[in-house]
Formats: sequence, structure tokens, C-alpha cells
Amino acid sequence: MPLPLATPLPDAVHQAVPLAVNLLDAKDLLATFGAIGIAVVLFAETGLLIGFFLPGDSLLFTAGLLCVPGASDVVHLTLWQVLLAASAGALLGAQTGYWIGRRGGPPLLARIHNPHLHDGVGRAAELLERYGHAKAVVLARFIPVVRTVLNPMAGVLNVPARTFAVWQVIGGLFWSVGLVLGGYALGSSVPNVDKYLLPMIALIVIVSLIPLALEFYRSRNRVKAAGAGTGTTGSDAPEGL
Repeated sequence: MPLPLATPLPDAVHQAVPLAVNLLDAKDLLATFGAIGIAVVLFAETGLLIGFFLPGDSLLFTAGLLCVPGASDVVHLTLWQVLLAASAGALLGAQTGYWIGRRGGPPLLARIHNPHLHDGVGRAAELLERYGHAKAVVLARFIPVVRTVLNPMAGVLNVPARTFAVWQVIGGLFWSVGLVLGGYALGSSVPNVDKYLLPMIALIVIVSLIPLALEFYRSRNRVKAAGAGTGTTGSDAPEGL
């Protein structure tokens, strides 16, 4: 008697195994992986160059919202677990990125072919030069893509290990804990916050992109100014000959 080609799985198994997880959807990530997912995503975003596209800001804020009792019928998180996972992922990720840059050096960055990452590398180097090590490490936490590449860049540029460790902890805690508590505070003060969850997430994504847009705008202005200065110098050169 021929055997069946495949045995259908029970419905319970189909329900237990998620068909797909949208890595760009904060709520989907949290519903699937919970607090552990927060630690993994933040570690990848701040420590591994491949994690530049992950939604760190919206993930933290959404996690804070979902810690409020009654905020969602699908997923509920515990505040202390979220704070612990967020802090661990953000701090361990940044420190890992620093040591990857310290040991891998320029050859690591030379293998990057993504234009967004190249732009991030340029902005990270500019932040370190303009603001100094301490302020740049803190500010980078709040700029998407830059917070991914600044940590290995700090290692490549030999930022002192102690200086980096101290300020990445300060910046990492301020960023991760601040966004989680901000989401929790807002969720606690708005009745039926689940009805406004998607608009709030969209707003956080937009707000998180503002520093990136400002840096892009300032960079363009500086390039234009430098080009104008070079043009003036070039036009004046023949008169001096």
C-alpha cells in the first residue's frame, strides 16, 4: 500500500508556529518574541552592521506602550523585563560593535557596499570629529543608521576604550530606558491607547528620522558651501598669476 507523500500537521501546530515575522513591524516582533526579541534586535542594530535597518526607536516606544495593562489584547509585556532586555541589548551591542571595529579595522568597512551604511560611516566620523568622543557617542544613539556604524567606527579610530565604555553606557541607558518609559507614560495617560497604537508608532518612526534628515540637510549645505568656496578660490587663482 503506497504511503502518503506528506502528513498534514495538526491545527494546533499551525497555530503555534508563526508563518512569518515582519522584522520592520515593532508590534509583530514583540508579539512573536516578547522581551527577548527586544534584546536581540537592539544588539543587532547597535553592534552588527547588518542591523542598520531594524526599528530600534519604534520598538522601544511600542514596548513601553504594551507594558500598560489593557493596552493590547494580543500582547502584554512586563515593564521590568522590557527595561532589562532593552538595556542589555543596547549596551552589549554597542560594546560588541566597538570591539569589532577595534579588531577588524578599516578592512571591515572596506567590505561595506550598502550606500546607506557608507553615508552613516561618513556621519559617524563627522560626529566624532565635530563633537568629540563623549558627546558623539551619546548623540549617535538618537540617529538611525549612525548608531549602527558609530560604534565600530569608534573602534577603528582608536577612541579610548574606557571613554567609549563610559559614554556608551550613559547614552545607551538614556536612549533605551527613556524611550521605553516614554511609551509607558503615554500609554498610561491615554485611555484606550490600543486604538491609537499604529498612529503612535508611525509618529515615533517619523520623529526618529528627524535627526537623520537634519544631518542630511546640514551635510548638503556644508558640501555646497565648500564647493562655493573652492569655486571662488579657483576663479581667483588666474588673477594672482
